[in-house]
Amino acid sequence: MKTIGILTSGGDAPGMNAAIRAVVRTGIYYGLKVKGIMRGFAGLVEDEVIDLNLSSVGDILQKGGTILRTARCEEFKKKEVRKKAYETLQKHGIEGLVVIGGDGSFRGAQLLSEEWNVNTIGIPGTIDNDIPCTDYTIGFDTACNTVIDAINKIRDTATSHERANIIEVMGRNAGYIALYAGVAGGAEMIILPEVEWSIDELCDKITYGIKRGKLHHIIVLAEGVMSAPELAKMIKERLPKLDLRYTILGHIQRGGAPTVMDRVLASQMGARAVELLLENKTKRIISIRNNQIVDDDIDEALSMKKEFNRKLYELSKILSI
Repeated sequence: MKTIGILTSGGDAPGMNAAIRAVVRTGIYYGLKVKGIMRGFAGLVEDEVIDLNLSSVGDILQKGGTILRTARCEEFKKKEVRKKAYETLQKHGIEGLVVIGGDGSFRGAQLLSEEWNVNTIGIPGTIDNDIPCTDYTIGFDTACNTVIDAINKIRDTATSHERANIIEVMGRNAGYIALYAGVAGGAEMIILPEVEWSIDELCDKITYGIKRGKLHHIIVLAEGVMSAPELAKMIKERLPKLDLRYTILGHIQRGGAPTVMDRVLASQMGARAVELLLENKTKRIISIRNNQIVDDDIDEALSMKKEFNRKLYELSKILSI
């Protein structure tokens, strides 16, 4: 193998640049040429390919987002579109492809490998942490720290006004950001897609807190359950005198300098992706499990079941009495 390519696909996540840097520098260390594909699979179809060298990835380790840009490409589900992508790879002599993204991105990589015999390696990059084969995805830790910063600031003003606040966080259909940030931020209630909850229980908890002199109430809501305005309406119907506000953090959670954890994780995964290509491996997803970097077949990896951390959720209830 002489030339490899790398692309970022789907939603961006802090740490993607660190992974790009690791792929490029590890590839060059082993004597490979490295090509960058702009805008994910869409850029691969449209032949948006650039050369990457040591200088290309200088001073990007600490930056959020992705220097290769990213996009979603629904057209890639069509075989004739994937053929154009393969022709681009052939044109540039790319024999192995590193794909940083989520499950949809990995399916695209899998099809390229199966239909056109392209060696593909996936690196999980998504703030949602919803890839089943890995304990953590690139960007998750940074997103949680962004939420924590917001909770700390909202708590200050909530205490001053003796107010309740709903903080809606991202995560798609998973509640990992809400759970981890909620526990670390001392939320009184964490509402997740994975756990049944009761509006009456929530309102009773708020009422109990007010009676014991509590000055603020922080409710962390995962977007996969409902929207913050919907929850606020439900609470106000039961507690009309409650001073209540809500904050939707939105895409602020995707940006910012990656944390130490995300930088190190991305660097390890990026380097390992190059090693797997040099070993002539394909259709693999790199993960971290039990603090070890491992890799699995794409089908096996995506069919795994990610066990929800019920103990951590129960701890949040104990600590928020």
